[in-house]
Amino acid sequence: MTLSQSMARFLVGLDIAKVPPAVAEKTRVCLLNGLGIGLGCFDTPYAPVAREAAIAMEGETASGATLLGDGRKSTVAGACLANAALFHGRAQEDACGAAHFGTILLPLAIALIEARRLPLDRLLPALLAGYEAGGHFEKFYAGKTTPGGFRASPVYGTVAAAATAAKLLALDEKATAAALGNATSFAFGILQSFADGTDEWRYQVGMAGQMGLAAAELARAGSISAPHAFEGKSGYIKSFAKTECDADGLAALLGKEWAVLRVAFKPYPVCAFNQTPVTAALALRDKLKGKAIGAVRVRMNPYECGYAGMDAVGPFNSVSGTLMSIPFCIALTLVHGVPDMGRMTTYDDRAVNDLIPRIKLVADETVPTLSCVIEATSQDGAKLVQDQKMTAQDYAYDRGTVSALIRRIGREQGVAMEAYDRLEAFVDRLPGGDIGDVVGAFSLLPRLKAAA
Repeated sequence: MTLSQSMARFLVGLDIAKVPPAVAEKTRVCLLNGLGIGLGCFDTPYAPVAREAAIAMEGETASGATLLGDGRKSTVAGACLANAALFHGRAQEDACGAAHFGTILLPLAIALIEARRLPLDRLLPALLAGYEAGGHFEKFYAGKTTPGGFRASPVYGTVAAAATAAKLLALDEKATAAALGNATSFAFGILQSFADGTDEWRYQVGMAGQMGLAAAELARAGSISAPHAFEGKSGYIKSFAKTECDADGLAALLGKEWAVLRVAFKPYPVCAFNQTPVTAALALRDKLKGKAIGAVRVRMNPYECGYAGMDAVGPFNSVSGTLMSIPFCIALTLVHGVPDMGRMTTYDDRAVNDLIPRIKLVADETVPTLSCVIEATSQDGAKLVQDQKMTAQDYAYDRGTVSALIRRIGREQGVAMEAYDRLEAFVDRLPGGDIGDVVGAFSLLPRLKAAA
């Protein structure tokens, strides 16, 4: 049996009622986090760009999928592009290693269910299918594909999206395997926009959703896919990761080691790799007790500090640059405390910009991923160290913590708490309820209310 066939058998048989309770609950938490973070992104500039592009390409259709935070309706593909850009606006979405599957899978699933009138009881199993299909590949191979210049979210998210779409469309094993095979050919995504501080990565997630949808629809229509799409000598893994595919090892993990349990959530609107540096800088700021800083040395794992844009020192002119930069995020935190979108989009802060050149970033293989060591010397000669050891489990929040996180962001952004009430009620009621509850929550966003 090929890997795509093994995965298809697992995905078709995936029943949310039969998975371990922790897996089912984590899927619900991912849903709540993704939707809640999306609400807090309403005033970021990327969704309006994606909406206008979606309408230009796909048009408006009264029976389509809602462009959340806008109210117009377009095709499922158009909603994938627009709503993924919305959910990705703060860069505060979930992270499965280096991949942000929630920004891909949730817009796709919500749009398909709304536009096609699909049964709502398919939502959770379809989301879980996507996290499992993409998450195992990310764990095995992102350490090779990322240094090669490929972004994990669209590379693995296209396969994840195909799995979600196939599950929502109730494809059989043969068609699901074909959808996964198609997705390997449609996978894409480079990292240069992070290095240049530009916006392409904001739209990659929506395009991954579109490609996953196309992969599933082509399979449903009868397309024929390479049986060895994953493990072949010119296949997905060999092409992107430049190594052999451990097909047997991957297949053996399905249903035994759950990728969704690796998903972490972000307390701050910065890159996933900057969450711990900000946490460490906050602790170090308390230790400094207002002393003037002379120099700062930051030691991090080479995989993280070698990621495109992480070593940038400015000058900055976009939040796409600041949220990636380790020196910027640490400098801002040491100077002002907890970063918010206002500070992240202030590019001429003299105190922050004066500190950035005194922050030295050091690649250190002894520092685990998601950890860092910050060593600071104050101007009076005092030396302070913050050794912040963290893992994905430190960010694997439960539903209550996610509720508090998304509501904190909502209060900062002026979002009505009723919107979060509606989202939490929607998640609680699944598999009952109505997808219109999600659309209704987003209809309460400030701009939409002001335009009504």
